[in-house]
Amino acid sequence: MHYNIVALETMFSGLPNLTVPAPHTCSVVSFERSAPVDVGPRLAAADADIAIITTVAVTAAALDIALTPRLKLIVAVAAGTDTIDLAAAAARGVRVLNCPGCNVDAVAEHALALFLACRRRLLPSSRALYSGAWPQRGTLIRTAMTGQTHPPRACAAETVALIGYGAVGKRVATLFRALGMRVIVAARKGALPSDGRVPFQEALQTASAVVLCCPRTPETLGLLGEAEFATMQPDCVLVNVARGGVVDEQALLVALRSGIIGGAGVDVYGQEPAGPDSSPLLAADVAADLSINLMATPHTAWVSAQTTDNNARVLQENIDGFILGEMLAERIRA
Repeated sequence: MHYNIVALETMFSGLPNLTVPAPHTCSVVSFERSAPVDVGPRLAAADADIAIITTVAVTAAALDIALTPRLKLIVAVAAGTDTIDLAAAAARGVRVLNCPGCNVDAVAEHALALFLACRRRLLPSSRALYSGAWPQRGTLIRTAMTGQTHPPRACAAETVALIGYGAVGKRVATLFRALGMRVIVAARKGALPSDGRVPFQEALQTASAVVLCCPRTPETLGLLGEAEFATMQPDCVLVNVARGGVVDEQALLVALRSGIIGGAGVDVYGQEPAGPDSSPLLAADVAADLSINLMATPHTAWVSAQTTDNNARVLQENIDGFILGEMLAERIRA
């Protein structure tokens, strides 16, 4: 059989030299970037059998069998598949596979970097330095303090609560423990704790740092908001390397401005690509406010040479496995 493969978002990890198992053959059409409205027409134009995406939305309309009659497989070069209408894919028999575990080290290391940057208040200190405040004040040590009064904790005095304990969460735990931090794992919100996990609210109240590395699901949307921030310690640092929508961004901004929590490192946003018009965390007045301890990065936690290599390998494995009927069960999402 000849397979028509369409890669819709090569801007993220590029595209390896894809093959299919002999004696099958394939042709590949690639696009650097695709908007949701492009997905259906581009798959239709190529008469696609296999679609490769990363974050672009694949709607039920794009999966209409009248538009994409040959489509058999969607591979998400990502761990998450929340942008794909999985029910629509399953209803017409389109298999959906993801690429889990490819970015574990990069995301965990980024989470650690965000935490340390916020705990040491690197951005507020750097901004004050560039503004010329050091000669004026004589010292800028207070910019390194939460509320200008509380010096940062040493790692040995930190208690880190993990919300989400998959592959990334486990790697985060290893890195943070290696620096001497106590690590606890929160149970699901509203669920009875098991396997040594700590009740959700207790974890928030106990922690000096909260790291989000959970998937975006109906259960986790809006997981942290005004009520949850109010229970946290005033020097608590929130790190979000999970997915946008898990945190109420407006509530987080209020918590940062009012000193309810001590800082936040954020890599993901409710609307992406994110900018000043879509996220209150990226507004111009926030960027100009020297007192806000917010380190924001543009969904780059996953980026590393190792991740790119892993993505290429797992993508090829998924295509081969689908054609040969040897798919790994843990990668099947529809």
